[in-house]
Amino acid sequence: MNAPVEPPVLPRRRPRNLAQGLVESIGQRIRGGQIRPGDKLPTEAEIMREFGVSRTVVREALSRLQASGLVETHHGVGTYALEPSGGGDFRVDPADIATVRDVLVLLELRICLESEAASLAALRRSDAQLQEMRRALDAFKGALDGGGDTVTPDFQFHLLIAQATDNRYFADLMSHLGAAIIPRTRINSAKFAHEDRAAYLARVNLEHEDIYNAVLRQDAEGARAAMRTHLSNSRERLRRAQ
Repeated sequence: MNAPVEPPVLPRRRPRNLAQGLVESIGQRIRGGQIRPGDKLPTEAEIMREFGVSRTVVREALSRLQASGLVETHHGVGTYALEPSGGGDFRVDPADIATVRDVLVLLELRICLESEAASLAALRRSDAQLQEMRRALDAFKGALDGGGDTVTPDFQFHLLIAQATDNRYFADLMSHLGAAIIPRTRINSAKFAHEDRAAYLARVNLEHEDIYNAVLRQDAEGARAAMRTHLSNSRERLRRAQ
């Protein structure tokens, strides 16, 4: 009898890229109180010197932190820490998402949470929220075409869906989970899908568009189904990979 095959283990506390590592470091300082709500973050140049990264990495990390609701940027003034939403007791530490099984468990939670959020968002979204969703999807498509950061607009779109429920607990929970909920920040999702990165992300983009179109026409059942399909596709790809 063959021994059970263990799920592949990913390195702990080793970010997939420099930007994610910077997000985790600054996020930990904000949640831990070393950087308090209202404090101004160090300048881009100071962060570059401390962490030994480029300006592009710093800007991508700050963009992800802003999408997660941990900071806000005032152009020409600086970036300031915000109060972490909903208290600091519950959050997902990206370093703890170390195996494919960990990602699968998180996807199960997201399927339950975000499918219902999409349904409520379709009924309750405002025109302004719809415009923000459109901008996030356009940013995703632009990054896809240009080979840039797709994680930030991806998470921003899912967070906007949660905010459009008009139920702050959906948004609070999504903010706590942060950009670590996007599987490709922890694993090579395209590899598991057996396709190149561009083709994989193009399919993700189409799934996002299906969700958006259902929310646009205020089709609650359609939005629920589109979100469930989107997240279930990710789950099934990973299950097959195991």
